[in-house]
Amino acid sequence: MFKAVNGRKIRVGVVGCGRISKNHFGSIEAHSENMEVGAVCDIDPVRLAEHEQKYGVKGYARMEDMLSNESIDLVALCTPSGLHPDQAVLAASYGVNVVTEKPMATRWQDGVRMVKACDDARVRLFVVKQNRRNTTLQMLKRAFDEKRFGKVYMVNINVFWTRPQEYYDAAKWRGTWELDGGAFMNQASHYVDLVDWLVGPVESVHVMTATLERNIEVEDSGVLNIRWRSGALGSMCVTMLTYPKNLEGSITILGEKGTVRIGGVAVNDIQIWDFQDSRDYDEDVKKANYETTSVYGFGHPLYYANIVDVLQGKAEPDVDGREGLKSLEVLIAAYLSARDGRQVSLPLEY
Repeated sequence: MFKAVNGRKIRVGVVGCGRISKNHFGSIEAHSENMEVGAVCDIDPVRLAEHEQKYGVKGYARMEDMLSNESIDLVALCTPSGLHPDQAVLAASYGVNVVTEKPMATRWQDGVRMVKACDDARVRLFVVKQNRRNTTLQMLKRAFDEKRFGKVYMVNINVFWTRPQEYYDAAKWRGTWELDGGAFMNQASHYVDLVDWLVGPVESVHVMTATLERNIEVEDSGVLNIRWRSGALGSMCVTMLTYPKNLEGSITILGEKGTVRIGGVAVNDIQIWDFQDSRDYDEDVKKANYETTSVYGFGHPLYYANIVDVLQGKAEPDVDGREGLKSLEVLIAAYLSARDGRQVSLPLEY
């Protein structure tokens, strides 16, 4: 039975104080009535000292020391992707809930292992999919749920961003198979999430990837063809080589009774919204569009709102470990397809 946190603030231990951690620290601050930073952990002593001073908490170089010495309700894993599985299993062994950045793992069995460990320990496993909370995608999800498209014929997703060599060189783990994954696994992970969350279960994928320019182990570009169980067809084109800056993060849906395109640099601009029928919220399309200062959007605080409700026993997770496995499965199938030059069917395990 899951143990709720009531009558006090939820204490969060942030593990990894790098690039993405600011979204987590900001989200904790946004929910300061119900959450607080309880401890920080990072292997970089300078960065660790900065965050110790900023948040007035003790810092640790080792996550196990933090868990042993602090009373923590939730760990936020903002570490390289390949470290998430062992860190989630470690937190679960201490009876601590886990929120992990995307992707939850870089290997299928590691993702399954995370879910099992948290189940066995009766703690929650949250997988960050903050883009789902963006206003544009919330409207699109509603249209799908209300079956406004009728039969969906085709879906196209583009992620045309740029990551210069300097980005990969800034940290040794970036661009590696073991700890990072490539353009699909890392940068386009949230767009892969839309494949199942919006359109439905995938029947099979066929993928080609390439490392065209960057000096990295993994792909900087790729194309993914998809057949859904519904019969719909689709594609996803991804590159980190767009000149001179991030250009587009988009999704286009062509259906029997509707056509929608959401573009912008990070699916933040509804450009086409045409349906055979009309609904009262159609007038909100322009209001849903927003300017974004980064490809992350503004969904982290909204995602944390659900975490607070779940840990207080008021709700169920929007995206738990099993939900996180859905996009991981598509990703692993994509890499198997690219490696072997063949179509890969889902599910991966029968």
